[in-house]
Amino acid sequence: MRARILVTRPQHDAQPWVSALQSRGWEAHALPLMGIGPCSDEAAQQALAQARACALTPAHYRAVMFVSGNAVQYFFASNSPEALTHQALLAPDTRAWTPGPGTARALLAAGIPAGQIDGPAADAAQFESETLWQRVRKQIRPGDRVLIVRGDSPTPETAPPSTQGAGRDWLAARLREAGAEVELLAVYQRLLPQWTPQQRELARNAATDRSLWLFSSSEAVANLQQMLPGQSWQQARALTTHARIAAKAEAAGFGLVLQSRPTQDEVLASIESAL
Repeated sequence: MRARILVTRPQHDAQPWVSALQSRGWEAHALPLMGIGPCSDEAAQQALAQARACALTPAHYRAVMFVSGNAVQYFFASNSPEALTHQALLAPDTRAWTPGPGTARALLAAGIPAGQIDGPAADAAQFESETLWQRVRKQIRPGDRVLIVRGDSPTPETAPPSTQGAGRDWLAARLREAGAEVELLAVYQRLLPQWTPQQRELARNAATDRSLWLFSSSEAVANLQQMLPGQSWQQARALTTHARIAAKAEAAGFGLVLQSRPTQDEVLASIESAL
C-alpha cells in the first residue's frame, strides 16, 4: 500500500496539491496547519489604504515586495476601487518583487504586467528573499523607499516562538544597508487552523503510520507542535521545501526529514523517488 501524503498548506492552497497527488495514484489529504485571514482592525485597514495610494503614486516606492500569494491577494483586495474599475494597481515606475514563481503568478492574475515583476530565476536553487536580493540589489539607490507586504501571526504566551519573516527581515536589513527606507505592512494574519475531530485523529495517526507530511513553512511545523502538544514525531516522515523548514522539522523530532525545491513538479518527483 502506498504511503499517505498530508498537505499542510492553508485550505485554499492545498487542494491543487491534493489533486495533483491523487492524479499520480497517491492517497492525499489536506490537513491545513495554518489559517489565513485579513488584518481587519481599523489601524491595519488605514495603513493598507495609505500604502495602496502611495503604491499608485509615481516615484513614491522603488519597489513593493510581496512575500506570498496571500500578500498579493490581500493587498489588491477585490473590493478596492482599482480592482473594480480595472485601473493600474501600481505606479508604472514601481517594481513588484516576489520570492518565487507562485507569488509571480498571483501578481499576473491580479493584473500586474509581467515586465514589472522581478523574482528569482526559474532554475534558482531556492525561491526566497536571499535569492531575490541577488536579482534586484542594483535597482536600489540611497533614499529609495521599499514596501514589504507580508502576513502577521498572533503571539500568545502559550505559542512557540514565531518563525515568520526570517527571509524578509534579512532582506529589510540588506535594503537598509544599501540606504533604502523600508516600510513593513501586514495585510493578512496567520492563524491556528480549526481542526475537526476527524482531522485531529488523522494527524495523530500520521505521527506513526508512515504518512509523509508536506511542509512549505516553518510556522506550519510550529503550529503542529502547538496543536498536538507532547506528541512524539520520531516515527514520522516529512518532506520540506527549504533548509529552514527542514531544520524546524528536525528540531520537532521528525525521524526522517527530506528536502525538495518548492515547485510542484519537483515535490512530486521527490515523493516518487523517496517512497
